[in-house]
Amino acid sequence: MSLEDIAGIAHEPDGTPTGVVLLTHGAGGNRDAPLIVRICDEWARHGWLAVRYNLPYRRRRPKGPPSNSAVSDQQGIVEAIELAHTLTDGPVIAGGHSYGGRMTSMVAAQGADLAALTLFSYPLHPPGKPERARTEHLGQIEVPTVFTHGTADPFGSIAELTAAAQLIPAPTELIEITGARHDLGSKTLDVPALAVTRAIGLIAPGGT
Repeated sequence: MSLEDIAGIAHEPDGTPTGVVLLTHGAGGNRDAPLIVRICDEWARHGWLAVRYNLPYRRRRPKGPPSNSAVSDQQGIVEAIELAHTLTDGPVIAGGHSYGGRMTSMVAAQGADLAALTLFSYPLHPPGKPERARTEHLGQIEVPTVFTHGTADPFGSIAELTAAAQLIPAPTELIEITGARHDLGSKTLDVPALAVTRAIGLIAPGGT
């Protein structure tokens, strides 16, 4: 299997990579989403091989949301993680934005070989429907998890996400992006730098 098989693009660091980071996109996006590109650049600056890739539903059609594709999308994430382990002897971190992060967290809950999860704008529930919480699998996640979340995200409030993170029986961090909505746009905070630094600190305290 190769990066082409997962529609992946690598951001390579100077020197031997510390490990591999896999990031995928939200429901309406693809691997070229600006936020994902910037985060991968930041990981590469910190010495990691960062790979942004398309989920299977996006490989099948260039536009539109996923439709009944959760099982195949999760299988695509499993394959990406397996590929990542052939690229490094170091740790593998995975995650993504919104739907991509949620699918990755579900794979992690199934016991995938990961050092950590990094989740951006986790879609805790559909906007305006807090009773439809997507938390049933969180108690099975056994790896450190970093949530990066906007304080104005309609898919879940900071308070709701804080409570959800407590379901995970592993270390968690929640990075609040003040004023940001689901796209995590911020004119004052460096979202990629915050997320990468916290993730590295969670798996290797004191390291960069």
